[in-house]
Amino acid sequence: MLTATLISLGVLFLLAGLVGCILPILPGPPLSFVGLICLWWARDFTATTFDETTVILAAVVAVVATALDYVTPVLGAKKFGASKLGVWGSVIGMIVGIIWFPPFGMLIGAFLGAMLGELYAGKEGGEATKAAIGVFLGTILGIIIKTVASGWITWVFINELIRGQV
Repeated sequence: MLTATLISLGVLFLLAGLVGCILPILPGPPLSFVGLICLWWARDFTATTFDETTVILAAVVAVVATALDYVTPVLGAKKFGASKLGVWGSVIGMIVGIIWFPPFGMLIGAFLGAMLGELYAGKEGGEATKAAIGVFLGTILGIIIKTVASGWITWVFINELIRGQV
């Protein structure tokens, strides 16, 4: 009974983690990691297809991917000359885009939000567009990094379910 509950919780955490790679309100890779811990616990901390080293590596990957998600938009912004308003505009635009125009609204919203943030900060059209592209690219890079991290953790989980003890 506990095993089935833990595995079910693990699946829910994995799904939330994958969604969190796109929705900035959910911490994707850490949620995926908690899902893996649930499975490991269900296996009495002796999984067939992974060991403590994999769990530690998954923790490091989750932390690094989450940290990079905060850094990459800033790096993109700095590289292309964006302001803090451009970065915040991108995040707000992404959220608005996800809510009203999923799934592509996130991408369009991030760009338009950054552009509006830059225009509000007083930049001219071409300069605002360049900065918005930098914020947009940094945001997309962060999403890719989180998705790869959560995807790998999900693969470890599924591999254990399929090949491990049942």
